[in-house]
Amino acid sequence: MTGQASPAAGRSGARLAPGTDRPQGHAVNLRFIDWIWHVRGSLPLAPAQSSEDAFDRLDPLFRQPGTSHERSGDRLTFRKKNQAAQDKMSIFDGGVLQVERAAAGPVLRYHLTSRALLFCFLAPLLFLGIAQFTIVLVKLQGPSTEAASPSGKAQKKPAVAPVPMNPIDQALGAPAPEKPGKDGAEGGGRRGKKPSPTPAYVFAAIFATLYLVGRILEDRLIRIRFRKRLLGG
Repeated sequence: MTGQASPAAGRSGARLAPGTDRPQGHAVNLRFIDWIWHVRGSLPLAPAQSSEDAFDRLDPLFRQPGTSHERSGDRLTFRKKNQAAQDKMSIFDGGVLQVERAAAGPVLRYHLTSRALLFCFLAPLLFLGIAQFTIVLVKLQGPSTEAASPSGKAQKKPAVAPVPMNPIDQALGAPAPEKPGKDGAEGGGRRGKKPSPTPAYVFAAIFATLYLVGRILEDRLIRIRFRKRLLGG
């Protein structure tokens, strides 16, 4: 008599990851990239602390505008929508908290997700793409400008004679008049400037910094908030 397949196995016999309908190998591969916008952690609980007591202490964090949550035994699931900026967990859009019984005592494990972190991670890539597009655009504008002239080379503009200064103004020390076309259409003014990739690089650096600071800081802050609630009551 052949044994039955394990309930954790899929139709093809591959073992499924706990709590999902995906193969375990797929979940392990996804874990290598989902840390970008997922925050995971664990906190030890008091030896005699129950999951109900732990969730009661954390309950004020989930009674915020735009937050819905439900408890089922040792598991708490929450979601946020249009959360207020005053919410101490506003950066997160949802997550799961679960109390597990270990040999050393109960442990609270949490798994939180944040679209804001994902956006800050992707934004630098977008701006770097814009910068590269700007560089290519500038290179393409150069040959097209030269091709516009009959000889195939950029024509030099005739030199403009400086405006003579009135002898009386010169004697009084008045400043010399500006050269024609300095800020006009024929001069180098803003109209003559080529697009620059520098602003895109600046925005990419800003969002990259926001992501690095936010990813490290929010991980520590949520751990501190959970610990204070669990210990302080």
